[in-house]
Amino acid sequence: MIFYFSGTGNSQWVAEQIAALTGDTAYDIVKVNTPGDISKEQQIGFVFPVYAWGAAEPMRDFASRLPRTSAFSFGICTCGGNAGNAMKQFSKSYPLASSYSLIMPNNYIVGSDTDDDATILKKIQEARAQLEIISQEILSRKAVYRVTEGSMAFLKSNLANWGFEHFARNTKPFHVNENCVGCGLCQKNCPAGTISINNGKPVWKEKCYQCLRCINSCPEQAIEYGSGTPGRKRYTLWQHLSK
Repeated sequence: MIFYFSGTGNSQWVAEQIAALTGDTAYDIVKVNTPGDISKEQQIGFVFPVYAWGAAEPMRDFASRLPRTSAFSFGICTCGGNAGNAMKQFSKSYPLASSYSLIMPNNYIVGSDTDDDATILKKIQEARAQLEIISQEILSRKAVYRVTEGSMAFLKSNLANWGFEHFARNTKPFHVNENCVGCGLCQKNCPAGTISINNGKPVWKEKCYQCLRCINSCPEQAIEYGSGTPGRKRYTLWQHLSK
């Protein structure tokens, strides 16, 4: 079984590619609160994005509740560059035999512009090649630690991640512009269940994973975060796969 959490499609696509290459099945942890009996599984995988050099909270929580088995376990984190000590820290939630980081297109438009189309397609192509290698290593039960940690990994995954968890996940900067038609897609798709529709407009509660699915997936590009996102291109993986 391969469990994944995904905001804008990167980790979902990776999980589904690995599942296809290894003859496994990928499950969205937002839809699968309890995985059932996993005692007979031969392999258990986790695929998730890195947020500020740490594993996304819902995947950490899910993995910590999962029963330990003798299955071969692996984890793949998707990131824009380096992952810090995210995979080492995640292994405390669920021990991993193999760990990987995989560069995927940038979706964090709160902090910067998304990649241009050429860069996005290049990253997807390079990821496909890496996934072929990773899948073969998984099938051969090879213990691998191939994670690009980057410089000052400890500080990033501790100090910087602490700041992200305590301050950057603030929902107050979310707002909508005049393009909002009140379609409710953001409410339906929010993995944290923090969005509701009030008087035809989305309203955010306090809990937020900072996955940015709402802002990137809005068909009207009506959702903004503070003053930095207006005019920035949105990103979801699915809009690029057919190119």
